[in-house]
Amino acid sequence: MAFWLIASLLLVVAAALLVVPTFRRADRVPGTTRDSLNKAFYHERLAELAQDEQQGIIAERPVLVQELQENLLSDIPGRADAPVRPVGRWVLIPGVLVLVLVTVGFYLKTGGLVQVAAWQQAVRDLPALRARVADDRAAPLTMEEVARLGLGLRTALRDDPQNVENWLMLGRVGMALNNAATATQAFGRAYALQPENREVQLAYADVLTRSADPADQRQAETLLKTLGSADPADLRVLNLLAFNAFQQGNYPKAIEGWGLMLKVLPANDPRAEMLRRSIQQARSKAGMDNTQLGVAVTLSPEAARGLPAQGMVLISVTDGSSPVPVAVKRLPLSRFPLALTIDDTNAMMPERLLSSIHQVKVKVRISPDGSATPRSGEWAGESSLQPFSGQKHINVEINQQVP
Repeated sequence: MAFWLIASLLLVVAAALLVVPTFRRADRVPGTTRDSLNKAFYHERLAELAQDEQQGIIAERPVLVQELQENLLSDIPGRADAPVRPVGRWVLIPGVLVLVLVTVGFYLKTGGLVQVAAWQQAVRDLPALRARVADDRAAPLTMEEVARLGLGLRTALRDDPQNVENWLMLGRVGMALNNAATATQAFGRAYALQPENREVQLAYADVLTRSADPADQRQAETLLKTLGSADPADLRVLNLLAFNAFQQGNYPKAIEGWGLMLKVLPANDPRAEMLRRSIQQARSKAGMDNTQLGVAVTLSPEAARGLPAQGMVLISVTDGSSPVPVAVKRLPLSRFPLALTIDDTNAMMPERLLSSIHQVKVKVRISPDGSATPRSGEWAGESSLQPFSGQKHINVEINQQVP
């Protein structure tokens, strides 16, 4: 309101500077014409001639007066000058309008009126947006609404910089908008205000872990280890510790952490698939995907004569100690001999990979219906238990039937 009052006052002053001079009455200032100047000069000259005659400077005053009169007559114009009419005050109205339009136009172009209006609207919308974030049943915010929420939070924090909840929410807004600087600064301010708050510690450790700065990652690791000591079963801490190890290039530790989480999570938990992908990515970064087991499968003459018309070839790899397979591969029944490769992508469980065992035993079975449970009469074969160091080729002959 103060801005608009000052702007309006300045505009009125500028218009007044344009209009006020026209209110001065023309008749208050005597008009100066050519005739009046000539008359004034004539009378002044007559007075000078009279003084000169009294002082004896001149002796022929009448002659000089006659010459002066002749000069005056010769300088009188033939006709009187037309009177000059003053400019009407109403003529200045277009000028005032132009002044107002140009001023307002420049402000609308350069004054940021649209941005100011958007900022004020964001401040008004802050309570409603905050309520939607807290309501699990409410529709999620769009990216535009998230940006407005952040703008409203910044304004609220300007008036109340000690509000930890607002700093936490602003940090989450920064992460949602992929603005690492905003998220780091906001969580850092919250941590400075309440360093013992577990939620604040987790949020700050999360954003520091995602930083590309090794110093930030080490600070996050220290925070997470403290949090893990207080609650070793907290999955959020375990996940961040594994991700922190991944960010620092400690891929075996990251795999170990995510594998531990898989053991804790229920089998049908949707987070399990994400953890498996994370483990696979860590393995790829560590070069563990170079582990390969080559298998060549052949048939004995008896097995070749007894093959079903269609079915599946089931290949399983065990460590020789546990009957539970480490890796399994299924292929449609086709021509023999059959050559294939097994690696960690065929693992049954992410925490028990082919690359983690040091001896292997390969079993091959032909199932007419692809069943995982062996049935009497199905043809099968297996290899002997052999050492395994990451690269191996094993030959298996299918030469016996399941009893």
